[in-house]
This record gives sequence, C-alpha cells and structure tokens, in this order.
Amino acid sequence: MRSGTGADADLFFEDLAPGGSFDLGITTVDGVEMVSFAERFDPQWYHVEPDIAQASPYGAVIASGFFTVSLFMRAYVDAVLSRAAADTSPGLEELRWLAPVYAGDRLAGRLDVLTRKLSDARPGLGTVTLLGSLTRLDTYDRPEREVLRTRFRGWFALRGAGR
Repeated sequence: MRSGTGADADLFFEDLAPGGSFDLGITTVDGVEMVSFAERFDPQWYHVEPDIAQASPYGAVIASGFFTVSLFMRAYVDAVLSRAAADTSPGLEELRWLAPVYAGDRLAGRLDVLTRKLSDARPGLGTVTLLGSLTRLDTYDRPEREVLRTRFRGWFALRGAGR
C-alpha cells in the first residue's frame, strides 16, 4: 500500500480516530515565494504592490489566501499524506482566511480528525472529515492568531484492503 507520495503507507483509515490530531510543524512565510505566487495567480495590489500596500491599513504586502492554503497543503502532505494510505479528496466543506499573512510570519499547522465512516461509494475506503488550521506565532512561539481554517474530507484505505 502506497502513501500519497509513493512511500510505503503506515497510516490507515483505522488510525484516524475522531479526537486525534497531528502537529503539522511550523512554516516560515518566504516573501519572495509569496509575491511570486501572487504575481502569477492573484496579482491584486495588496499582494504585489509594496508602496500601495504600505500606505494601506495592511501596512505591507499580504499573502494571497490561496498561497496561504498552499502552505497548509504542503505541511499536510509532509506530516500526514506522505505516510497515509490516502486516496483523493471528495472536497472542501469550509475554507476561511481569518487574518492577513505577511512575509516572515511563522505559522504553526494543526490537523484534527473530526469524524470517520466507511465509504458507501468506494469499497475499501473510509471517509474522514478533517479540520486544518494555521496559526501565526509571536516572537516567543506562542499562538497569536489563527490565520487559516479549513474543513475537508479525505478518502483513506482500510488496513489490508489492498489497492
């Protein structure tokens, strides 16, 4: 059984019990990546124009929300999907950008398991509802402000199901 990144899987549907959680680590927002992403995919002034953004209530260029969710996705892949017998995702239920994200911000990721049930549509798989978040840390690594929240579902193989 392969993980989402092709390695041998050691995390299965049965291991994803409601109430469980995963630490997704800390990501530091790279300003060059942040602006490059925005220039290509979301070129609004508050993402790409430093002079205008500095004079705005934001005080500086802020990350595109889609860049921020990309940071979450990378942390989720690295910490969970790289070892999980994961299939595709049947979709997002919630995606919220709760506060601006700036270059240099340190974001702590977390994933909580909300519910799980065997899939009616996909034998050998279970559907797991997950809640992900990124929280900005202060200079002492204390949680300062949640900046991203997402609730979504993933399909995960049952142990021994063989795919």
